[in-house]
Amino acid sequence: MMNRESESTETVVHINRVAKVVKGGKNFSFSAVVVTGDGEGKVGYGTGKAREVPPAIQKASEQAKRYMIRVPMVGGTVPHLVWGRWGATRVLLRPAAPGTGVIAGGGVRAVMESAGIQDVLTKVIGSRNPFNVVRATFDALGQLMTIEQVRKLRGVDFPVEDDVEPTTDEVVDTALENEIVEAGIVVKDDDEEGEPS
Repeated sequence: MMNRESESTETVVHINRVAKVVKGGKNFSFSAVVVTGDGEGKVGYGTGKAREVPPAIQKASEQAKRYMIRVPMVGGTVPHLVWGRWGATRVLLRPAAPGTGVIAGGGVRAVMESAGIQDVLTKVIGSRNPFNVVRATFDALGQLMTIEQVRKLRGVDFPVEDDVEPTTDEVVDTALENEIVEAGIVVKDDDEEGEPS
């Protein structure tokens, strides 16, 4: 029987030394955040704290394996644009064309690579605390839905001939149009600018 746990990859995102001030001085301990995934859509994260670094990483790794989620993907990228939020941290995940790669850093990159996402554009806004960045990334991943999931949720069934997945370019264009509308930006055509008033 194949050991599924041996196939998962673990990434230590951050190790932080913390101190508790007591009557006799300071008690130092270490907190760690670890991301684990199988590279095929399952990913989880965990945090651990201990007096030494190895036990802290082990605790975080065990927690990450217990609480793994399934990430919906479309052709190696995320299905649609999504914002994740945790505390003062906001994380943007945007679909990308094939060959783009993982445009991310720190905790976001660790989560994307562990989940097996190959092409994605990301941006972290606000606090860059590694613990909050990882949590905000998972908040974003939890909001992702494929077309099939939306159809099932809404109880809508389309004819077979219309059952076509949108291309990545169409998904990106639609997401950009929605962002422009939400921001209230007025886009003028070249023809309009050339017309005399």
